[in-house]
Amino acid sequence: MSIPGSVEARLPPKRRGPSLYLQVLLAIAAAVLLGVVRPNWAVAMQPLGDGFVKLIKMLIAPVVFTTLVVGIAGMKDLKAVGRTGAKALLWFEFTTTLALAIGIGVAHLVRPGAGLHVVLQKLDHSALDSKLAAAGPRGFAEHVLSLIPDSFFGAFAKGDMLQVLLLALLTGVVVSRLGARARPLVELLESAQSVLFGIVGILMRLSPIGAFGAMAFTIGKYGLSTLSSLAKLIAVFYGTSVLFVCLVLGLALRCLGLSLVRLLGYLREELAVVLGTSSSESALPLLMTKLEAIGCAPQVVRLVVPAGYSFNLDGTSIYLTLASLFVAQALDINLSFGQELSLLLVLLLTSKGAAGVTGSGFITLAATLSATGSIPVAGLTLLLGIDRFMSEVRALTNFVGNAVATLLVSRWENQLDLPRARALLGHPRRAARGPAEALSSAGGMPPGAG
Repeated sequence: MSIPGSVEARLPPKRRGPSLYLQVLLAIAAAVLLGVVRPNWAVAMQPLGDGFVKLIKMLIAPVVFTTLVVGIAGMKDLKAVGRTGAKALLWFEFTTTLALAIGIGVAHLVRPGAGLHVVLQKLDHSALDSKLAAAGPRGFAEHVLSLIPDSFFGAFAKGDMLQVLLLALLTGVVVSRLGARARPLVELLESAQSVLFGIVGILMRLSPIGAFGAMAFTIGKYGLSTLSSLAKLIAVFYGTSVLFVCLVLGLALRCLGLSLVRLLGYLREELAVVLGTSSSESALPLLMTKLEAIGCAPQVVRLVVPAGYSFNLDGTSIYLTLASLFVAQALDINLSFGQELSLLLVLLLTSKGAAGVTGSGFITLAATLSATGSIPVAGLTLLLGIDRFMSEVRALTNFVGNAVATLLVSRWENQLDLPRARALLGHPRRAARGPAEALSSAGGMPPGAG
């Protein structure tokens, strides 16, 4: 029996029959088959995928707002909020900068666009113009001003994650300062959060349908032939993302005595939903719940995870630099070191706030190329057919990156139940000795330190 308001009470109820993970995988397999056999029918399934993502997206802003405000209020000490936030941002900046640099390095090493010799004037820009009709801010000043909503509720209406984060941060700081006087508001937000998570639990039962619709549309619309025509870029991006997750994120977990493989197994249902819907936001609420269940302090989870969805987009960062240099190579444009450095510096800004929704990475890339001027935006026409296929890997990498970041920051803040985490996610040999022995062999830290 679960205690009301506890982590267990917020997890989706156990159901008989195939697990959600298996249901989503079967739905994806059926979607691929339909897309190959009956492309027209598959394209008609688009509303199923779009509808599910919209259902989840409508909850993201209030979920982020309530969790962040409650998380800051729960810390009580504003210095702890600032310290945790600073550590999170430091890790975010390190990994995203590393991901951007890796994308540039791999692009130079493999040169996926070399030899295409595309003539810019012969490209059909009509589809690109339609996709970029509502592109976001392009200059530095515009990006800074875009953080400020037109009104308090305007951020929620637009679903702008950075604006919601700004409002939540300001509200949380004031609520923390008010102390007991703001306790009724905190309790109200906690109740609202429980309701929102309950709605998410209901909607997640529809995730196989959403995954089926999204994947069927992708295969039916673009076809497997699109994959073969630009297979080199897709393979390079997939391989780079896998290496980043295994080497960078895996090594970070290894330092905690945790296993990347076991973390991926623990989050398999959420990863399947992200893969099917091509959106890391679709699994955000359940990620927070599972991280709390693993031993991360709720106040850290509620601060780091929402911020990570705007500032810690590792997969998107790899894509941005790799795709930029692919377009330059395909158009036979030789970028100087200064131009590449300028591109990297601009991406350090524009990559922040690229929401985990399908296609957002493409819009961010367009805004970046427009700001630097070194690569023609029209060259992005080359990516239109395959962007959707790369979107899934972007979302998966972003999702895993945020899970690892939360574990690291929790440990950094001594807010991680390390014995519990190692018992659940530790390497098999270490976990077999039991959490007490594992903790002792890792350095003899006292149990309360985790």
